[in-house]
Amino acid sequence: MTASASPMRAHRRILTASLIGTSVEFYDFYIYATAAALVFGPLFFPAESQSAQLMLSYASFGLAFFARPLGAAVFGHFGDRLGRKSTLVASLMLMGGATVAIAFLPGYAQVGWIAPLLLCLLRFAQGFGLGGEWGGASLLAVENAPPGYENRYGMFPPLGAPIGFIAANGFFLLLGAVLTDAQFRDWGWRVPFLASAILVGLGLWVRLKLTETPAFREAAAHDALPKVPIATLFRSHLRPTIAGTVGVIACFALFYLTTAFALSYGTTTLGHGRQAFLGLEIAAILFLALGVIVSCTLADRTGAQAMLRWGFAGCVLSGLLMGPMLGAASLWVVFAWLAGSLFAMGFCYGPLGGWLPSLFDAGVRYTGVSITFNLGGIFGGALAPIAAQALAERGGLGLVGAYLVVAGVLSLMGLMILRSGPRRPTAR
Repeated sequence: MTASASPMRAHRRILTASLIGTSVEFYDFYIYATAAALVFGPLFFPAESQSAQLMLSYASFGLAFFARPLGAAVFGHFGDRLGRKSTLVASLMLMGGATVAIAFLPGYAQVGWIAPLLLCLLRFAQGFGLGGEWGGASLLAVENAPPGYENRYGMFPPLGAPIGFIAANGFFLLLGAVLTDAQFRDWGWRVPFLASAILVGLGLWVRLKLTETPAFREAAAHDALPKVPIATLFRSHLRPTIAGTVGVIACFALFYLTTAFALSYGTTTLGHGRQAFLGLEIAAILFLALGVIVSCTLADRTGAQAMLRWGFAGCVLSGLLMGPMLGAASLWVVFAWLAGSLFAMGFCYGPLGGWLPSLFDAGVRYTGVSITFNLGGIFGGALAPIAAQALAERGGLGLVGAYLVVAGVLSLMGLMILRSGPRRPTAR
C-alpha cells in the first residue's frame, strides 16, 4: 500500500460514514412523515373528520422538530466536549431504537389514548436523536476536508436526505404494490419501521471504525474546549447563530411542503392515486440530489453563500408557482413543480453542510451547527405541513405558496445578517 493510499482510504471511510449515517437517520424520519400522511391519522387519532385526523397526525410529525433543538443542545455539548465520534454513535442508536419501537405500537382502537401518547413519545425520541445527527455528520466530513474541498465534502451528509427519502418512499411504494389497502393499514406500514434495525446496524458498524477529526483534536490539545459550549455560543457567536437559524428555514419549508404536504394534498383533495404520487415524488427527489451536487461543486469556487442565494430565490419562485402547478390536473405539470422545487432545495440545502460549520470555532461548532439547523427546522419544517393544511382549507394552494415565499425571503435576510464571509472550519 502506498503512503497516499492510506489517507485516501481514510477519507473514503469518513465520507461513507457521514453519508450512511444521515441516510439512515433521514430514512427513519421520512418513513414517519409518509406514514403520518397515509395511515397515522385514523390509526392513532380519534376525530370526527378526516381533516382533523390529518392535522393531529401532522402535529405528531411536527413534535420531533421541537425535540431536535433539545437534542442539538445535549448532543452538541458532548460533541464539543468529548468528541464527534461517540456522540454520533449515540444519536444514531437513539433514533434507530425509537423508530423500531414504533413498529410495535397498538392503535387507538386497542388501547385508547395510550396509543397516541406512546407514538408522540417515540416521535419525540426520534427528533431528539436527529438533533445531534446532522451537525455531527457535517463536521465529520468538513473537518476532514482538504483545503478548497470543504463544500464538496460537506455535500455528503445532505445527500443522505434524497437517499433516505428514496429508500423510505420506495419501501412504501413496494408495499402498496404487493399488499391490499386493508393489509397495508393493518400491518404493512410497520415493515419499514422494523427494517430500520438493519440499517442502524450498518451505520453503527461504519461509525465505530472512525477516529476523531483533526479540528477537534487540535482544539482539545490547545485547551480550546469551553466547559458549557451553548453558553459560549450565545455569548460570543450570537450573530452567526441567528444567521444560520434563519438561513435554514427555506430548506425545511421547501422539503416538507413538496413531500409530506404535497403527498397528502395530492392523494386526498386532488384525488391522485397513492402509488402514482409516490412514484412521482421518488422521481422528483432525484432533482434534489442533483441540486446538492451542482451547488456544492460550485460553492468551492464561488462560495457557499452565493449558491444559497440562488436556492432561496428559487424557494420564492416555487411559492409563486405552487398554486397553478401543484393544483393542475396533469401529473406532468405537478411533477415539473416538484422537480423544480426540489432542485432549488438542493441549492438551499447542500451548501449548508459547508456553510454552517464555517460560522463557528471548533470548541462550539457541534453545538452551533446543530442548534442553528434544528431551530430553523421548527419554523421551516414543524409548522409547514400544519400551516399548509390550514391555509389550503382557507384559501387554497395560493396561500400555501405564500408560505414558501415568506420562507425564502427570511432565509435571504439571514445571509444579510453576517458582517463578513465564512471561514475555513479549523480549530479556531
